[in-house]
Amino acid sequence: MASAPASASASASGSGSALGSASAFAYAPAPESRAIVDIAPSYGLFIDGEFTEASDGKVFKTVSPSTEEVLSEVAQAGADDIDRAVRAARKAFEKWSALPGAERAKYLFRIARIIQERSRELAVLETLDNGKPIRETRDADLPLVAAHFFYYAGWADKLGHAGFGRRTTDGGGGAAPRPLGVAGQIIPWNFPLLMLAWKIAPALATGNTVVLKPAETTPLSALFFADICRQAGLPKGVVNIVTGDGGTGAALVSHPGIDKVAFTGSTAVGKAIAREIAGTGKRATLELGGKGANIVFDDAPIDQAVEGIVTGIFFNQGQVCCAGSRLLVQESVQDELLDSLKRRLATLRVGDPLDKNTDLGAINSAEQLARITALADAGEAEGAERWSPACELPSSGYWFAPTVFTNVTQAHTIARDEIFGPVLSVLTFRTPEEAVAKANNTQYGLSAGIWTEKGSRILAVASKLRAGVVWANTFNKFDPTSPFGGYKESGYGREGGRHGLEAYLNV
Repeated sequence: MASAPASASASASGSGSALGSASAFAYAPAPESRAIVDIAPSYGLFIDGEFTEASDGKVFKTVSPSTEEVLSEVAQAGADDIDRAVRAARKAFEKWSALPGAERAKYLFRIARIIQERSRELAVLETLDNGKPIRETRDADLPLVAAHFFYYAGWADKLGHAGFGRRTTDGGGGAAPRPLGVAGQIIPWNFPLLMLAWKIAPALATGNTVVLKPAETTPLSALFFADICRQAGLPKGVVNIVTGDGGTGAALVSHPGIDKVAFTGSTAVGKAIAREIAGTGKRATLELGGKGANIVFDDAPIDQAVEGIVTGIFFNQGQVCCAGSRLLVQESVQDELLDSLKRRLATLRVGDPLDKNTDLGAINSAEQLARITALADAGEAEGAERWSPACELPSSGYWFAPTVFTNVTQAHTIARDEIFGPVLSVLTFRTPEEAVAKANNTQYGLSAGIWTEKGSRILAVASKLRAGVVWANTFNKFDPTSPFGGYKESGYGREGGRHGLEAYLNV
């Protein structure tokens, strides 16, 4: 782990005082107890309100990235299992879609409250299965998960007033738009439970039923959510959860009984999904990769900007599609900002994700660690200057130290490819026009950040950035009322807010 700041070991006057002892300032771990969550040795598929084994009996193991410990054995769904789940969802759709919105809302409110009640349990589970720090799952992920269900519960009986309702034959308004049917949803491993909420909450609020496939490396929180659905009394078949690898996801996307596909993940897989469903009539929302630019002007408050840079790229170990992985800093403040940034990174603590003091946890999988390592090595080989703070990494698990590259040009691989890890590429600019040109010089268009004290500059620059989300003097702030999505190879469609409803309605 990173060493504590030097000031922490400075002794106070009076050697006999407890404060005068250096040992009084020694680091004290504060691990969250694992006992709060009970992980079963094996889990089946959740189909039609019941847990069931895969048709062919296949299973796979899910491991904790921080220790490589096997957490549980999970069923591997095949094509027959997908068919069972889709049929269950189709059968449930008839009654679920016929319920008044106020009745559907009751279930969503109930689910939201149960998530709040079990939030500590879910936070520990997510940290164990994903590798991210408990501070993030506890303080960021779980509150947002509950908030999304609360928010869309409030929409369930107001769809006719959302601005996209069907017109009646006599020209009147107010007719509620119709749900699409069965939604096939595929979520990634970086925010397993939050991405589940982003997709399931609006789907259920609008009267659709769901077959959801969590990522292969992080299936446990979705399976725990299945238990929450039963606890809330959700009718059988409304939510079905099938676990497995990419083949399971492909079978779900191609199933003829799916009316809408919602996918969050890599651009390559998103393109494959778009090709697969072309001409089928299936609706789709695709939230894909990103290479977000974080733009710091010379009048920005440096310390505040540094905190935003750290949040932008090192939150969740940089495994965030909208991460601010490209830092564009005005030349006149480059040295000052980089000095401040390096001092700040020296205080980050890397280690046990269950320790409440940890800032950076483990990389999600050996495969992802290998990708991050290869791209970072490519950046060094191409001439960029690499820097990391002094940092002792744990001996087991998947770990990567926070890394900053300077002397980066737009031609470098690390400035073009999505690394999806704790790696920051620093580029410079002289004028706002150059900053905008460099920020937009990417195949992606998911997010961006602007740091300046001038409101007029924020508005002028933001209007020229081709990014779905632009933050001003902050980064990585999310709210269920705000739409999220991208341009270009970052996908299409929006999730969150009123816009997130439209993707599940026939309007």
